Amino acid sequence: MRTKNALTADDAKKMVDACKAEAVKNSWKVTIVVVDEGGYPIHLERMDGAPLPSPMIAEGKARAAALARVTTKFLEDTIKERPAMLSFPDRVAVQGGVPLMHQGECVGGIGVSGVKSHEDEQVAQAGAKVLA
Repeated sequence: MRTKNALTADDAKKMVDACKAEAVKNSWKVTIVVVDEGGYPIHLERMDGAPLPSPMIAEGKARAAALARVTTKFLEDTIKERPAMLSFPDRVAVQGGVPLMHQGECVGGIGVSGVKSHEDEQVAQAGAKVLA
């Protein structure tokens, strides 16, 4: 048996707070979702005025990043060359999802939706930096 790192609710809250600060700084209204390494939600926060479908999209981005252990931007770029990858389960291949790495292991993912995809990723990266 080995001991493995796992995100806590407190970790998720700190990451969401960092994401919200980045979003507020840029006047963006987004939804932020943090999931564990299996893609299950730990924390979801929809800012006032965030688009109605943004919670589902953000959760999909977070899950995809956690399960694939890569950014959803990487998945988006890969799909252009290998469209069959869209058939893989839980693949939201749209920029804005970031895997959460700690001591070389993926412990979850963070997904953001509500603004342009590269802006979603900027917000997600602000949260991911909390673990660094």
